[in-house]
Amino acid sequence: MESTHSKTIGYILWIFGFTGAHRFYFGKPVSGLIWFLTFGLLGVGWLIDLFLIPGMERRAELRYKAGEVDYSAAWILLTFLGIFGAHRFYMGKWFTGILYLLTGGIFLIGWAYDFCTLNSQITEINAERGSRVGRMNRLVEG
Repeated sequence: MESTHSKTIGYILWIFGFTGAHRFYFGKPVSGLIWFLTFGLLGVGWLIDLFLIPGMERRAELRYKAGEVDYSAAWILLTFLGIFGAHRFYMGKWFTGILYLLTGGIFLIGWAYDFCTLNSQITEINAERGSRVGRMNRLVEG
């Protein structure tokens, strides 16, 4: 099975864990939002997560589809350059990438939305591109 999420990236994002970044990365937007609003449950949840990251990584591996768009690269781009649309350019979403670039991530609202939905967006893109490649291969072979 191809890897989708990295423990290493999870731990790097954990450093900013009081913002919930690592939870968003592993596909836990509700608890990520809670961590963001409460500074990692006042630091207690943040410390506990240090030990929970391997399990979060395993569950994310089972849940999301690997493919052309790398989850870790997209998450790093979203986390550090998201208001400029870097992650959207990376995923091939040029129109919204330009829109984010010109509007500061559509005034941060689009950037926050992407924290909650990026894993799903990548899974859809990978599934779509994977099925397109599969159809092409069948046409070439058949």
